[in-house]
Amino acid sequence: MNRILFLTLFIVTACSVSEKKEMKKPIRLITLDPGHFHAALVQKSMYPMVDSTVYVYAPDSPDVQGHLARIKAYNNRPEIPTRWNEQVYIGPDFLEKMISDHRQVGAGKAGNVVVISGNNQKKTEYIKKAIASGFHVLADKPMAINKAKFDTLRSAFAEAKKNKVLLYDIMTERYEITNMLQRALSMLPELFGTLEKGTPDNPAVTKESVHYFYKYVSGQVLVRPPWFLDVSQQGEGLTDITTHLVDLVQWECFPELALDYTHDIQILSALRWPTELSRSQFNTVTRQNGFPDFLKKDIVRDSTLPVFSNGEIHYQIRGVNAKVSVTWAYQAPEGTGDTHYSIMRGTQARLLIRQGAEQLYKPTLYIESVNPQDASYENKVITQFKTIEANYPGVSLKKIKAGWEVIIPDRYKEGHEAHFAMVTGKFLDFLDKGSLPAWEVPNMIAKYYTTTTALEVAKTISEKK
Repeated sequence: MNRILFLTLFIVTACSVSEKKEMKKPIRLITLDPGHFHAALVQKSMYPMVDSTVYVYAPDSPDVQGHLARIKAYNNRPEIPTRWNEQVYIGPDFLEKMISDHRQVGAGKAGNVVVISGNNQKKTEYIKKAIASGFHVLADKPMAINKAKFDTLRSAFAEAKKNKVLLYDIMTERYEITNMLQRALSMLPELFGTLEKGTPDNPAVTKESVHYFYKYVSGQVLVRPPWFLDVSQQGEGLTDITTHLVDLVQWECFPELALDYTHDIQILSALRWPTELSRSQFNTVTRQNGFPDFLKKDIVRDSTLPVFSNGEIHYQIRGVNAKVSVTWAYQAPEGTGDTHYSIMRGTQARLLIRQGAEQLYKPTLYIESVNPQDASYENKVITQFKTIEANYPGVSLKKIKAGWEVIIPDRYKEGHEAHFAMVTGKFLDFLDKGSLPAWEVPNMIAKYYTTTTALEVAKTISEKK
């Protein structure tokens, strides 16, 4: 009997100690109005410094129910299940409730990091109010979808500095291995040379991205909320996916250099055009029965929705000519998916990422010599590549007719969903240090200046036609 009592007391004490340890974890997440599946992907993994209790504040909608269902699936999966404890408040005053809960609890507040991924029409205001209330913010892209919201975002960064909190966006493409290696190779002068300036017709750097409305996420067909197909809420292609591409241009071409958008960025031209979705296609990706009232203003020919999800920007960044473009289609051909193309042109070599049929739709990195007749260049490549091999063990070179293919072991190819944990982990490191790198904030501002200004330019061109 005494042994049973001892075991009972031991278990209770152990649980109590465990709970106290959990309470002492310094990072406590809040999810605000989750409307995009990226909000859940932040929680696909657990983090040592993050409390398992997450507070959710949202209006009553299918979006929040879909979010909670994804978290539940992560908790219940057979391999490496998560153990998130979602504390949910649903009501029309969800934003005010989040702020008041934070103020009432004080030093032991329910959460100190707000994760925002959802309707982009509301996102910038959410960010500003969260920052003003003393929260750190980890926000999905885009943080601004037009010029007015860019101005609001700039003021949010200023307020974050004043309140000594961090504001950061989720740039997953920095963690894709071919992008990482393209950047690393461009920093090897004997292999790459120096970045060319290029011309508007032949840019020094080009990044192109192809996406599809019908896709799979976490093994399930993704259900998109109807507002995702309303560019006044989701944002046009020029201010949505191009956020990643513009970020990569800055991150690769000017590593750790703070940019000043007032004189480092010049938009040369920009275009926008729609992808047309039928009523049937819209119903399939949203699981709706027909177009909602807020989209009826955009319907053409009674049954077709033009979505301005496509765009192209030609611009100069510190005198370097760059081009980014994004296109969307309804569904990828069988066996394919989202694709990416990138080229950086140096004085010694071109660094290319291709992801077409020849690459089996897997991103593949190549090095192509600018001067194939230079017999000494191969030795330079082999010598310089040792730096890559030291930092990325197992990565190697394969000689091909046009130059070299970079062979990357599968262990480096984590996939898009895994990159969310990497970004979140990096943000947690910044929180632990108490600051972002000096170049991050000015470069986020430069990035959103580029996309939102390009949208204004493209709309002006459209109106003149």
